[in-house]
Amino acid sequence: MIYQAKSYIQFLRKSKNQHGIHSPFVYDFATKCLYNKTKFDSYALLKRFRKDLAKNKETIVVEDFGKGSRVFTSNHRKVSKIAKNAGIRKKRQKMLFRISNYFQPKETLELGTSLGLATVALALGNTGGQVTTIEGCPNTAKKAKAQWEKFQLKNILLQQTTFEGFFEKDTSHKYDLIYVDGNHDKEKTLQYFQLLLKKVHNDSLIIFDDIYWSKEMTQAWQEIIKNDTVTVSIDTFYWGIVFFRREQRKQHFVLRV
Repeated sequence: MIYQAKSYIQFLRKSKNQHGIHSPFVYDFATKCLYNKTKFDSYALLKRFRKDLAKNKETIVVEDFGKGSRVFTSNHRKVSKIAKNAGIRKKRQKMLFRISNYFQPKETLELGTSLGLATVALALGNTGGQVTTIEGCPNTAKKAKAQWEKFQLKNILLQQTTFEGFFEKDTSHKYDLIYVDGNHDKEKTLQYFQLLLKKVHNDSLIIFDDIYWSKEMTQAWQEIIKNDTVTVSIDTFYWGIVFFRREQRKQHFVLRV
């Protein structure tokens, strides 16, 4: 937590808003998507979905495959507590919806489903596309799937497997938008990035969650943005976003959102 606090102070010193963006592509993305103040109708469903999970007092046994939790001391966890402490925050959930809505990805991949709060945002952003989401814990995956069925969300494909298991089977599929929120480990993150490079095309984007989770995760992010295939990278503190547009010159942006 001390590392994150210090990093956030440094971030605030370096970061800019849309007025400091010297790229038409990134300027449009920021103004029309990241800073968009429209109250989308889908926000109401996101709110109902979150409230429904918050009322669920059932306890499930969670199997962690990553760095584990900084909040929970036991693997026996209430669904309501998982939604509150481990799920995507409201602001970022809405932003994830807007990103999906802005780019209209036909094929979206999410690594790390949890209870599906982020998955729902991705799915509602483009109901005509498909979201493939990967969750290693069988009990968590079961709860997420039940929630989607309850809210009649039809464009989500859940694969209950480890990330490694998914990559072994899914060898040639390409994705337009990829959201990575799973193992907060430097080596694993870099390993997944290399595997994901085989699944992107010129107009794809990858969103990495919690790039300031630890010093090691920040190091992983810094290595990612140096990769020759990455042309545009955006640091929003909570997320790191990378693009692969060959028509763009290599640029890095630090944006307050």
